[in-house]
Formats: sequence, structure tokens, C-alpha cells
Amino acid sequence: QVQLVESGGGLVQPGGSLRLSCAASGIAFNILAMGWYRQAPGKQRELVATVSRGGTTNYADSVKGRFTISRDNAKNTVYLQMNFLKPEDTAVYYCNIAPYNPSLSWGRGTQVTVSS
Repeated sequence: QVQLVESGGGLVQPGGSLRLSCAASGIAFNILAMGWYRQAPGKQRELVATVSRGGTTNYADSVKGRFTISRDNAKNTVYLQMNFLKPEDTAVYYCNIAPYNPSLSWGRGTQVTVSS
């Protein structure tokens, strides 16, 4: 059974930083590209960043230069370091494989709120 458990969210002031973690089980983590997604209130879920099994990364333009995705294949964990956070980064953040496969469910996500 696939399990994706996100953690590390919280309330942070604009300009601050957070590091998100996602522990994955039940999938062939080592051979899959992984991604971080986010969904803001009233908006569709969007892809924020991806990391290939070999470590190649890609980012949405809105987070490029501020967010860094990484993975630890030994721990089946993917990370998202978020710096210089903006109020528009406020959302629930999820991890999943990339590209997303509708046969997989989503985890509970982790709430990130950027506010003064």
C-alpha cells in the first residue's frame, strides 16, 4: 500500500524559510521521479518542483531560485527547502510521483502559511 507522509509545514513570516519532508513507502522510490505539489485555497493543485531518480531537478517559474528539491534514496524521502517565502506560497504541500499517476492517492499534505 502506497503511503506518502508530508511534514515540516507551519506559519512563517514573509522572507522566512521552511524545510518540508516526505517519507514514501509502498512504491519503487529509487526508480521514480518525485515531485512536490501545492494547492492554495480555491485553486487547482499545481506542480512546484521535481527531482529525477538521478537527482536532476526542475522548478515552476514561481519558485525558481527560492526552492530546492532533493531526495535521499536510502531513506525513501524527498525534501523541499523553501527560502524567501512569499504570502502567495501559502498552500497545502503534497508529494507524489512525477508526473502524477491518478492510480495513486495523495497524502494528507502539510500546511504552509506565509503571513506577517
